[in-house]
Amino acid sequence: MSALAEAQAAAPGAALALGEPAQYLTFMLSGETFAIGILAIKEIIEYAGLTEVPMMPACVRGVINLRGSVVPVVDLLARFGRTPSPVTKRTCIVIVETDVGGERHVIGAVVDAVNEVLEIAPGDIEPPPSFGARLRIEYIAGMGKVRGKFVILLDADRVLAIDELGSLGTLSQ
Repeated sequence: MSALAEAQAAAPGAALALGEPAQYLTFMLSGETFAIGILAIKEIIEYAGLTEVPMMPACVRGVINLRGSVVPVVDLLARFGRTPSPVTKRTCIVIVETDVGGERHVIGAVVDAVNEVLEIAPGDIEPPPSFGARLRIEYIAGMGKVRGKFVILLDADRVLAIDELGSLGTLSQ
């Protein structure tokens, strides 16, 4: 593991402190481009094999069996209080590893489509807007400037926080 990767794993935002570009997986949600730091991404899988679980929060579509482990799957649009997008042939589940309070959890996030991995320099990342955002400000790690447009950089640990998702805690690894 490189020094940058180790620093990023040890402390979120370490790439910003080091002045090094960081890599982000970009994806689409309802026509908008979002991104999560690539170090939090474990894999991307086809949307299939979902088992619905009764009495789960509305943003939890169900669980999947990922190599013998039960992994909850969160619909990010529903998490943001929006209407979920319909499932299409481009719909994917991005498997993300979060770290909340020193505990690691693996969670799937439903996205409309995966775009690409981008490298974004710290100088091209603006702080989240203080108002007017269509999702909770604490979910946004920053706004990345890419090819003249903004990409919303999500804080995966906060967006997919187990404690906020209620009864998910018993399903995580």
